[in-house]
Order: sequence, then C-alpha cells, then structure tokens
Amino acid sequence: MNEKEDIIIGRNAVAEALKSGRTIDSILIARGERSGTLGKIVGECRERGIVVKEADARKLDFLCGHSNHQGIVAFTAIHEYATIEDIFALAKERNEEPFIIICDELEDPHNLGAILRTAEAAGVHGIIVPKRRSASLSYAVGKASAGAVEYVPVARVPNIVAAIDELKTKGLWIYGAETGGKNWCEQDYSGAVALVIGSEGQGLGRLVKEKCDFIVSLPMKGKLNSLNASVAAGILMFEAARQRAGLVAFDKA
Repeated sequence: MNEKEDIIIGRNAVAEALKSGRTIDSILIARGERSGTLGKIVGECRERGIVVKEADARKLDFLCGHSNHQGIVAFTAIHEYATIEDIFALAKERNEEPFIIICDELEDPHNLGAILRTAEAAGVHGIIVPKRRSASLSYAVGKASAGAVEYVPVARVPNIVAAIDELKTKGLWIYGAETGGKNWCEQDYSGAVALVIGSEGQGLGRLVKEKCDFIVSLPMKGKLNSLNASVAAGILMFEAARQRAGLVAFDKA
C-alpha cells in the first residue's frame, strides 16, 4: 500500500466512484478541459460540495505516473467526513463539555495526522478543517494518525470564521495558539473549548485571530521562534485535558 492508493484515475473510474457513493475528497482536472463526460462529472462534484481544482495537464501526468488520466484525477478520503453536529453528539454521548480542535489552513498531512493521533489520546471530540487550503483525509493523514482517524470525527467546513461563530453560539470559548498571547499554562481551558492551530507558515489568519476569545502562547527559550504545529497542538491539548479532568480551575473573568 502506498500514498497513491487514494487516487482514482480517468473519467469512467471517477464516475463509477461517484455513483457508488465513495467519499471523494476533491478532484483535479486539466486546465481548460470540459469535453465529453468531464463537464457532467465536474457538475455532479460541485452539486455534492466536492472541491474541484484545475491544474496543468503535466501535473496530472506526474500524479498518475504518466498513465492515461483523460484529464481528471480524484482524491479519495480514507474516512467519511463528519459534521459539527456529529462532534457535539459525541460530546453529549460521553456526557462531557465539547472539546474541539480547529486547524486553520494546516496543509501538511503529517501534521494533521499527528494532531488526530494526539487528539484521540487527549479526549478531543472532533477536529474542524476548511474545505480549501488544508490537508484532507488522505492516506498520508491516516497513516500519520496511527488509526485515530477512525475514532476522532473530522468536519470539513466552507469557512472557518463562520464555523467559529457557530461554535460561539453553542457556548464554546475559542483559544488561538499564537505568539504574543497569555502564557499557555496560566490560561483556563475548562468547560466547552475549541483550540485553534494556525498554518505551518503563516499561523492564524487575521480574521480567525480576531474571532478568538483568548490568544495563548508557548514560551520559546531557544533561538527559534516557533514550534511544529502538531507539537504545539499536543502541548495545549494535554494541558486542556489536565484541567478538564478537574485538576485545576481558573476564573475566566
């Protein structure tokens, strides 16, 4: 099994995958190509909310090992995506306050997989990712998660800012991980919380950061000014888990 096993090549193969109900993460089509059945496939994908991207035909050649891709490649998800409602249902089932991780344009599949693995161990109820500019539930993510993708719901949303607004209406406090914030271990994470982890290169987006109720930071003692996103997420998740276990309490005011 290799990382190309999450790719479906060619028009008939992609059409049959859609017909069978297989979970398609996104499709990549050759730029400017809409002939024959390709237009119908693209239309069906858009109706289903599947991300459609265009690329130079040479990129498709490379992805397919120069097989006859007929202008289309589909990337399958190794697990069904959940909804935000599914995440809340899991928290209710466990009789716990919701504990959610939001990944703001985290693009490295190994980082997302590592976050999933840590989230499962820390008792997180679900992860939220954006539809675009984000790692998806690919084979690489599943492998890095060490099986956690089977147990931690991942919801994919069109807009992270809108998702944060929805979480706030449900009573969650939003914590963004970014430099210049309150020391991570002096913050209260008890109750219904969502931790926001930014992208590898840019950190939190401006609008996402503005939506956070709190910004928390990890002190950096060395010469580097940042940590790997999955490492930072892991530290924060387990501090939140420690507090949620009733070992410490703070006054949010």
